[in-house]
Amino acid sequence: MTFDILGQGVATPDHFATREESIRLVQECFAPGDHERRLAPALYRMAGVHKRHSVMLGPGDGGPEVDRYDILHAPHDASDRGPSTRVRMEKYEADAGALALRAAWTALNDAKTSAEAITHLITVSCSGFSAPGVDIALMKRLGLRPSLQRLHVGFMGCQGAMNGLRAANAFAQSDPKARVLLCAVELCSLHYHYGWDPEKVVANALFADGAAALVGAAGAGDGSRWRLAASGACLVPDSEDAMTWRVGDHGFLMTLSPRVPALIETHLRMWLDEWLHEHGLSVASVPTWAVHPGGPRILTSAAGALGLDSSALSVSRDVLREYGNMSSPTILFILDRLRMANAPRPCVAIGFGPGLAIETALFV
Repeated sequence: MTFDILGQGVATPDHFATREESIRLVQECFAPGDHERRLAPALYRMAGVHKRHSVMLGPGDGGPEVDRYDILHAPHDASDRGPSTRVRMEKYEADAGALALRAAWTALNDAKTSAEAITHLITVSCSGFSAPGVDIALMKRLGLRPSLQRLHVGFMGCQGAMNGLRAANAFAQSDPKARVLLCAVELCSLHYHYGWDPEKVVANALFADGAAALVGAAGAGDGSRWRLAASGACLVPDSEDAMTWRVGDHGFLMTLSPRVPALIETHLRMWLDEWLHEHGLSVASVPTWAVHPGGPRILTSAAGALGLDSSALSVSRDVLREYGNMSSPTILFILDRLRMANAPRPCVAIGFGPGLAIETALFV
């Protein structure tokens, strides 16, 4: 028995910043000299992101770019690191539930499923903490039954939705009558880094806000719906420093080591060949791929490791260009596009997270 996707939904904050606007913000507020002001456009182009939605942004009035930001202020001096983590988490608590709600409503409507029919709720997020959290907000605002079973997948990074899918499948297999709502929401832009550090500037250029949801249930596998048939995981040895996500005094601190592309090139294919073989498949027999776009180099390394033509990851690149890296919801944005386009199956989804961990999902 498989886990059938009955419906999906995605949502982003109403306002976004273009790459050009973001570059001007860096140049005006955070570049200490002419060299850094000249370097900023190159760093933003390297990220491959053309626009990023953010809960921090307002409509703007043609003034300085910093005026469009809700909790962002121009630095008072070189030591100013911006709002405290407490202030950023207050913004998370205020906005995460509403964004998740929009994606969840769309998924329920797409699935033609009432809120009262949902028996299990899984929420995914790594960009904020609050209790009661997004799960309680969804229960109240959607009118979900108070007796449903809840699970929160927290701080798993960009792979979080893959962990959520695995849990959703387990719920459905344990109860054939289950109707599972999975919702991933991230407000990564709350952790905008102040100051000049090229690595952090690239992170600022990559990360954005978004939410994605799906409704699923155990199915007989008649082929009319996208179905999760299997999932896998691999922890790359001696890679704990390659990707980290820690709580700091002024937001969460994300680091992405330059070693990550090489680690993917070295370890992904060897493990994935074994995993696919267990399911009667090979890389060559998989027509569709959904790879989390942690950045352009991540996609290039994954394509190289798997021997894929660059066009095989075009949807991943499109989502990165149009929305940025939204962390956990991003893979669901990609799957939603592939499903709506009736892309050929099987499809293999791949996500990467702190560890360095590799997560996979097989859709048939």
